[in-house]
Formats: sequence, structure tokens, C-alpha cells
Amino acid sequence: MRLPRHRWKSYIITYLGAAVAIWLTLAMVRFPDKAFEAAVHGLSVWFEIVFPALLPFFIGSEILMGLGVVHFMGVLLEPFMRPLFNVPGAGSFVLAMGLASGYPIGAVLTAKLRKQNLCTQVEAERLVSFTNTADPLFMIGAVGVGMFGLVEAGNIITIAHYIAALLAGLILRFYAPHGKASPQLDDNEGNMLIRALKALYKARMEDGRPFGRLLGDAIRQSINTMLTVGGFIILFSVMIEMATAMGVTPLLDRLCSRLLAAVGFSQGLAPSLISGFFEITIGSDYAAKAVDAAGKLLPLGERIVVTTAIIGWSGLSVHFQVAAMVNETDIRIPPYIAARVLHAALSGLVAYFMLSHFHLMSSFLPLSLPAFAAGSRATIISYWRWRLVYLGLCPLLIMLGLGIINAICTTMRQIHPLSNRR
Repeated sequence: MRLPRHRWKSYIITYLGAAVAIWLTLAMVRFPDKAFEAAVHGLSVWFEIVFPALLPFFIGSEILMGLGVVHFMGVLLEPFMRPLFNVPGAGSFVLAMGLASGYPIGAVLTAKLRKQNLCTQVEAERLVSFTNTADPLFMIGAVGVGMFGLVEAGNIITIAHYIAALLAGLILRFYAPHGKASPQLDDNEGNMLIRALKALYKARMEDGRPFGRLLGDAIRQSINTMLTVGGFIILFSVMIEMATAMGVTPLLDRLCSRLLAAVGFSQGLAPSLISGFFEITIGSDYAAKAVDAAGKLLPLGERIVVTTAIIGWSGLSVHFQVAAMVNETDIRIPPYIAARVLHAALSGLVAYFMLSHFHLMSSFLPLSLPAFAAGSRATIISYWRWRLVYLGLCPLLIMLGLGIINAICTTMRQIHPLSNRR
């Protein structure tokens, strides 16, 4: 008796998951000291970097959604988002917050839109695939300044990452072209700004929660989300350490070395690809500090291209975070994984072509973050204050830019029919 294909898939996933769990348990029993150190390292990264960086934006996005701002932007930016990315206007809020605030806010907000039926399943899969990106301060500060010691490297990585994200969004608009689409807004139903304000008021009335309750719900849900993110960071920190201790890494190293040699890159970058496959921060650090057999740093261009690709891929740790965030919706993960591969390839290619104009990059985003070096508590507090202000302004600037572009497009469409009548 031949089993259906979906049954075979179910068997493979079940047995593979059990095998990985058994392997990880045995590895932790065999190397308890290394497992403990890896867990402490993951906890430190989460508590000192990820938690204070993301929590305010999780809370802020929950409040903005409860106040109806998403519906306001959905009406206002529908003529911009629909033609370019084939997603409803509400996706502009996810785009602004995702590009500015980093992983996994894009996935969290997309799941919220899907739960509120502001987008269809296919539109949500398109949206999460190009809005769940790294934040600029991680790429410029942590990677460029902290790891490479060169702000221009962070500039190139950041610009390439965002260009690739938008290119991926344009390509993914053709994903499932015959899939169900959300209702489109009619441009001829009166003034767009008035309609947007009415949509905001209607959404707020339908929500109905007093502001105090809305704030409490936002904090509680954001804390729960951050605990999930922290669990994944700690888990994958342990998994990477166990893979190294159990001798799995050398096998993957040989495979990656052959792939790098095939594209003309130094084989010394293989460890960074292996680590980056699992976790973005560790992989980026390995790529920035990659050396050859003589202990000499590998060519800067190769290290930047590989780092950009790693950040575009974002690592299994982030993928599992995304899977957890969209678990209660019908958003499928395979399209998201395929989009990560596309984003990684596009990021590397864009960075490769930008390196020929490296001397022009020094004028872009000239940021330096000395707080990444060891310093006093006052310095760290000052850095986080500056980081929150900077990231808080980014979504507003992105929304303003989208609004200006949309206003220009709308005006051009209104002028075009008038010219035809003449």
C-alpha cells in the first residue's frame, strides 16, 4: 500500500524533529558546561540587546493598532501599496515598522493584520516575506562599527539589505497571482484624507477598549512575545555550541568551502556561513573577523558580501521566531523561507555591485556607536536613549515618505483623466 505524499511529509517531519530533540538532549548531557555557557550567552544577548531594543516598539505598535492608525494608513496608502507590492494599504504600517525596528516585528504585525482580516492569506505571505528585516542600527552600529570597525561597511550592508528587501517585494507581488485578494478601495469615494480619518475613528470605536486597558493589553502581549523571542535565541545559542562540540560543524564546513570556492570566494568564510545559517549575529561576527590560514584578514569585499547575505537570510533562529508569531494564523512558512533565500541572494548581489563605488558610501548614514565598546553604565543608558529616539523617528520618516509618494501618484492619476478630456 502506497502512502499519500502528505503522509510521507508528515512522517519525515515527525521523525526528524524527534531525532533533533534527542540529539540535542544527549549533547547537553555530554557537554553540560558548554551548554550552560551557551545558554548564559544567549540570555545575555537577549536581555542586554534584544529586549530593550524591541519591547518599546512592540508596545507602541500594539497601541497604534488599537487606536486605528493601521486603518488610517490603509486607506491613505492603498494606491501606493497595491500596485507595487500587491498588498493592501494597511501593509504600509508593517513596512514602516518592519524596516525601522527589525526582526521579528514585521512578522508580528502581519499576523495581527491577518487576524483582523485586513489582508488575505496570500497577501499576508507576500507582506511578511519582505517587511521582516534587520534594523538599521544593528547593521550600521553592531555589524559595521562593532564588528568591522568601519562605518562604511555598515552603510553598504544597510543600503543593500533594504534595496534587496524592496526588490524582493516587487518580485513577490507575482506570487500566487490568482490568490484571493482583499477588497480594493475606490479612489472616487471622496477625499482620501477624510476617508482615512473616518476609518481610524470607526476602527477605534469597534475596538472599544479604554486606553488604560489597551495599554495593559499591549504591555502583556509584548512581554509574552519577547519571552518567546528570548527562548529561541537561547535555544539556538545552545544548538550552535552543541553542533561544534559534537563535531557536526567540520562536516558542514567542508560543504560550505566547496560552495564558496565555486563562486570564487575564500574558503575561510565557511564557518561564518555555518553559524549564520543558524543565528544572524554570530554568523555576521564570524564573517567580519574571517581570516585565512596565515591569520590574515580575508578581502574586505568578500566579508561584506557574505555578511550581507547572512543578514538577508536572517538565520533559523529568526525563522522559528516568525513561525511562532504566525502560528495562530493560516500564513504558511515555506513561502517565507523561499523569500529569505531570494533576499539573501539579492542582498549579496547588490552589495557586490555597490562595492565598486565604495568611496561614495562614506557620505551615507555616517553613524558611529562607541557604546558597543566597553563603557560606563551612563554611556550605555545614553546609547539606549539615543537608539530609541532614532528608531522611533524612522517609522515616522518612512510613513511620511510613503505618504508623499502616494500624494504624487494620486495627483498624477487625477491630472491624467483631465488631460484626456481636453
